[in-house]
Amino acid sequence: MRLTTRSRYGTRMILDIAMHCRTGPVRISDIAIRQGLSTKYLEKLIRELKRAGFISSKRGPGGGHTLAKAPEDISVGDVVRSLEGEAGLVECLEDNKQCQRIENCPTREVWVKASKAMYAALDEISIADLLTEGSFCVKTNPF
Repeated sequence: MRLTTRSRYGTRMILDIAMHCRTGPVRISDIAIRQGLSTKYLEKLIRELKRAGFISSKRGPGGGHTLAKAPEDISVGDVVRSLEGEAGLVECLEDNKQCQRIENCPTREVWVKASKAMYAALDEISIADLLTEGSFCVKTNPF
């Protein structure tokens, strides 16, 4: 499996919010400028990250986004799963109908183990681990 822009940009967005929320909620337009990403695309991702419980939002003047959880409680694996699902390294792990040899496949277990190893590695890395200065802010009570 290749991680899509959804996972990469979603992780960058959460990290950006963690790094820049000291003065209040962070606006998507500011994230887009800093990260060189499309505002429209980030708006799609922020909805999914809110649904997953990683982001809190406030509308109106002074509004924007903050983390809903502490950075150490958000793993990169959590972000990837929320944006990609439990995608495996090969299609047959997600959809048994992709392969006619699923019952007798001599390599299927290799792909299962490799997928588990990938998620285990991503689960070991938190957003806090990615912060260089350890400076972050969290809204414990959503707006």
